[in-house]
Amino acid sequence: MNNTRRKQLKAILAQLEDLKAELESIKDEEDEARDNIPESLWGSERYEKAEEACDNLEEAVSNLEEALEYIENAME
Repeated sequence: MNNTRRKQLKAILAQLEDLKAELESIKDEEDEARDNIPESLWGSERYEKAEEACDNLEEAVSNLEEALEYIENAME
């Protein structure tokens, strides 16, 4: 890989790291919101939607981490 493409990938890595941090922050907020749902509403549609959102955000973070690894491996 030449230096030009390597520089481009480094810039993309930096952007993805920033986006991952933002996504993790949103995920944490959603986790907290779900955790603050009263126990009497656990199992309700509202709780289930919050749980699904948390799961999807966790999966998105995980996929971004995997993408970062692939890009780093490509740069080696």
